[in-house]
Parts: sequence; structure tokens; C-alpha cells
Amino acid sequence: MTAPKTFKIVFMGTPEFAVPSLEKLINGPDSVVLVVTQPDRPKGRGRKVTPPPAKVLAEAAGIPVLQPRTVRAPDFLDQIRASAPDLLVVAAFGQILPRELLDIPKIMPINVHGSLLPRYRGAAPIQWAIINGDTETGITIMKMDAGMDTGPILLKKAIVIGPKETFGELYPRMAELGSTMLAEALDLLRREELVITPQPEEGVSLAPPIKAEMARLRWTEPARRLACLIRAMDPRPGAYAMLRGNRLRLYAPCVLETQVPGQEPGTVLKTGTQGLVIATGKDLLEIRELHWPGKRRMPCADFLRGRPIPEGTRFDS
Repeated sequence: MTAPKTFKIVFMGTPEFAVPSLEKLINGPDSVVLVVTQPDRPKGRGRKVTPPPAKVLAEAAGIPVLQPRTVRAPDFLDQIRASAPDLLVVAAFGQILPRELLDIPKIMPINVHGSLLPRYRGAAPIQWAIINGDTETGITIMKMDAGMDTGPILLKKAIVIGPKETFGELYPRMAELGSTMLAEALDLLRREELVITPQPEEGVSLAPPIKAEMARLRWTEPARRLACLIRAMDPRPGAYAMLRGNRLRLYAPCVLETQVPGQEPGTVLKTGTQGLVIATGKDLLEIRELHWPGKRRMPCADFLRGRPIPEGTRFDS
């Protein structure tokens, strides 16, 4: 079919990652007729019920918002059908979308995905790229199908992961890249120049959700692996080790490619203004920021003035 000059869009997205893409659509030539997000949820230390970032932006722009508990509900699907969208645009929505929903848009459903597909299909592609020590990741704009991130590729672009870059630093860069590529894909679609390419069958990997228990450091692992995990969990949920029965979160890692023979992994070998030096399964790990429960995150030098961690201290196994 001949593509219209402007598209009628239903946008589905929830966290900060979705905001640049929604903002780009709002400020572009197309019409966002409806925004769908996850329900408001408790957040922060006070557990105050808070609207998702995409909802805040949509309401500020005067766009109607739906927050279904399940996207399979018949009344929700009827509301989407009634909006008669040309496109369904999805960016980090948070639920798997059923075939009944994907079949509603007149042209296609489009997803902004935070990896170079088929690598890292799933809910947490940005964090898994850092956990696994990748030096690059990227954004894939894809046409959605009923599988989990298995649909054909519309656009794909790589981005370098800095050697010390954290999830919190990479995440907004990826979100901005995703918004730019989404606008490019829609322009190509408008000009009927968009090329649809099936995903390759080789190189498939998964990126399952990050669970809190995954953030615990296991000191028998190599320092480089631990550093990647700390970066991937920064700022949330925060990689941690148990010290005197308390959950101490560790940030700003630096790998020291050396070993002290005879030292048990998890032993603090040195404390100083730079940080804690800790023995691991291979090499040493220097930690430069710490976060004690109920306190603020702070540089090691400041932390140790109020709560010393003597050399020879061992983290709980």
C-alpha cells in the first residue's frame, strides 16, 4: 500500500528509555493519538506511587494515556482498534505483546530495541552487554512479530561502550540514538524506501530480566568480570557484597592486573584515599565508591572516615 504523508501512531513505552522516542514523535510530523504505559507504581525509599516517565510526557503534551494491567484484555484491544493507528510504536513497554495487538495497526508495529539483534533478545539488553564485557552495542529498529524480538530488521546502528561506562551512562545515550533512528525509519517509510531484512539465524542470544540476587558479587570470579557486573548494576539495583551482615553496595571499579599470592578472594588488601583494593579469583579489584544501607553513595575516602574497613577484612561469603 502507498504510505501516507503522515502517520497516526499509538505509542507504547514506560521508562526513561521511551521518553526521547515519544518526544521525537510529538515534535515530528506525525500524530500520536494515544500513549500506553505500565500502571503507576511505588518508587523510591518512601514508596510513593509515581507515574511512569512516558505518562508524564504524554499528559504534558495533552495526549490520552492508557495503563492496562494486561495488554491481552479485550476492552483494551477494543480501545486500540478504535484509535485506528497506522503504526504501533513500542519502546521499552514492559509486557510481551500478543498477536491480536500486533495485527491492529494498518501498516506495521515497530519496536525500538536496545541491542544489535539477534544479539540480546529480551528485557535487559543494555545491562547484559555490559555484564558480558562487550565493547559495542547498538539500537535495532525492527518490525515486530509474535516472537520475543524475533521480527525483521528495519535499521541497525552500533555504538561503542566505554571501558568504564556504566548502565546509567550508556542508557540515555542509547535512548537518544533510538529516538533518532526511529525518526529516520519513519522518514524512510514515508518515502517508501524502508528495507525490511529478516534477522540472521546465527548469533542469537538472550537478555533476561535483571533480578536482585544477580547483583551480589562472588569474589572467586575474576576482577574483570566483577567490574563489568558492577558497571552494569550502576545505578540500579547496585552490585553489593555482604559486610558484617549488611548489604554494602560497591561502585566505580578499577581492575588491577596483579595478584597477591595466598590471599583469599574477598579480602581487603589495602584501604586509602583512592579506594579499597580487594582480592578476587584473578587480579585485584579497586572500588572507589561505596554505599552503606540508609546512607548516601560516597567516595571511599569519605566513607572510610566515618566507617573504617581495616586491611585484612573479609567480606561475608
